[in-house]
Amino acid sequence: MPDAVPASPATPPPSFPGLVARLRAAGCVFAEDEAELLRATARTSAELAAMAHRRMAGLPLEHVLGWAGFCGLRMRVGPGVFVPRRRSEFLVHRAARLTRPGAVVVDLCCGSGALGAALAACAGPVELHAADIDPVAVDCARANTAPVGGRVHRGDLFTALPPELRGRIGVLLANVPYVPTQEVGLLPPEARDHEPREALDGGADGLDVLRRVAAEARHWLAPGGSLLSETGERQVPAALHALTGNGLRARTEHCPERSATVVIGTRPANGA
Repeated sequence: MPDAVPASPATPPPSFPGLVARLRAAGCVFAEDEAELLRATARTSAELAAMAHRRMAGLPLEHVLGWAGFCGLRMRVGPGVFVPRRRSEFLVHRAARLTRPGAVVVDLCCGSGALGAALAACAGPVELHAADIDPVAVDCARANTAPVGGRVHRGDLFTALPPELRGRIGVLLANVPYVPTQEVGLLPPEARDHEPREALDGGADGLDVLRRVAAEARHWLAPGGSLLSETGERQVPAALHALTGNGLRARTEHCPERSATVVIGTRPANGA
């Protein structure tokens, strides 16, 4: 969990230009946009002052606001919860192309549950399940998936899921951690200091968790069902090997505008 932020001083909130200047001095690149969001979210002047203080102390903007924008929706987030990245919208868009009405959709390593909730909102109705090992993330995911009827389970990867889902999953979202261990320290402070290490660290080459998912995915996917996971460009060959080595037909899709790369593994339709 992140370190506590010192209580904000009992001073009046700055003017808008003053707030922008203070955010910029604290290193906020999009200071004007952040100032607008803080002003729009705060219910009182005292709350605005407190939120500004927390942001300038280094907390992620989304944790300060209590929500993150994702696929045109507001997703609840809070301290200790991985903030969904805008580049992951590409994964949701690709998953939507594969999602049929009534399909079983699973958001594994769900964090806030943003991916599953967004997919259900744009491609529903679906039977949505989400799972994470972190109880803080599970509580957040329950709030985000409730409007689309999602069920959230706590546990380690597939062990969290109801056994009756084996062989029935049409779309498996697995936005697993994929930052190599030695590179976690190079992440922006907002991520490395305020998000769970287990949501970032993917092991020596960043693919430890993906390999664990790929090893079991074929047994949980329906014939013709697909696993989708985000990865780094230089990790693509090894990621594809992890999928094909476990009986899935694999391919890659890339979005230059979002710097997003998705690997897709599909169980053969003949059920093999």
